[in-house]
Amino acid sequence: MYIVPEAMIADLVSREASFEAVEQVFAAMAAKDAYNFPVVREAIGHEDALYGFKGGFDRVGGALGLKAGGYWPHNLEKRGLINHQSTVFLFDPDTGKVRAMVGGNLLTALRTAAASSVSIKHLARADAKVMGMVGAGHQATFQLRAALEQRSFEKVIGWNYHPEMLPNIEKVAQEAGVPFEAVDLPGMAEADVIISITSAFSPSLMADHVSPGTHLACMGTDTKGKQEVEAALLARAKVFTDEVAQSISIGEAQHAVAAGLIAESDVIEIGAVINGTHPGRTSDEDITLFDGTGVGLQDLAVASKVVELAIERGVAVEVDF
Repeated sequence: MYIVPEAMIADLVSREASFEAVEQVFAAMAAKDAYNFPVVREAIGHEDALYGFKGGFDRVGGALGLKAGGYWPHNLEKRGLINHQSTVFLFDPDTGKVRAMVGGNLLTALRTAAASSVSIKHLARADAKVMGMVGAGHQATFQLRAALEQRSFEKVIGWNYHPEMLPNIEKVAQEAGVPFEAVDLPGMAEADVIISITSAFSPSLMADHVSPGTHLACMGTDTKGKQEVEAALLARAKVFTDEVAQSISIGEAQHAVAAGLIAESDVIEIGAVINGTHPGRTSDEDITLFDGTGVGLQDLAVASKVVELAIERGVAVEVDF
């Protein structure tokens, strides 16, 4: 088997490669050529951690495997480690033998950012100029870097529950040569695209904070009970997702469906837009919302690319297992 340690990932895979891998796997999912396995996610009763498994199989890309890991909320303050920790395992779909073990932390950040960027490419207005960020943590920096590559944004506005963290995303905007402004939540009405990337269990972004024509990528809700935006906002929007089953059970749509504001049939796989079987945005007045719950196939697609590049460059660690 091959081992690709966490420290190698940054030199092996780019945002562009991650974007392509995620876009392709979303298309394969919508075409029923790839599917995710049921997610296991549990509070383990230790360190307030959430731990679980996401897996799947992509017949087109040949990726079979799982990501194991979760969220340790005290890592940063106690140990100087990032709170999200994970590892990806890939298997040979022909034999079942283990193929590779890949560090999953940076990979997770890249694939999550790629997913929101895919949604911006396919759903945001072509003339979008103002980029809004709700959240300013570690993952928000990846989200913003990737998003700024999808449109000719002229301004970034940001809000965070802890304002002292806003310099994290201000620095990314400055590096891209785009001015940054801190706003209150009603100020998000200026944004043409909004990414929410928090770990909240109650909504911060409300329906009246969002203007007609806006595209939203809600990237933080991946567990029962989590919620970043008001359920009424989904009722105003055309709702898209990575996987419908996750969206209505652990994603942002769980709350709108439970309240009877939308039905399961109102939630559309973004892969259908990529494949051209759904029109996506049909008006500059549409509010479009991507509910990014995070599926195992995203991790497997990017991990497969990492292993391929590591082998090509002769840096993968090969062991007899």
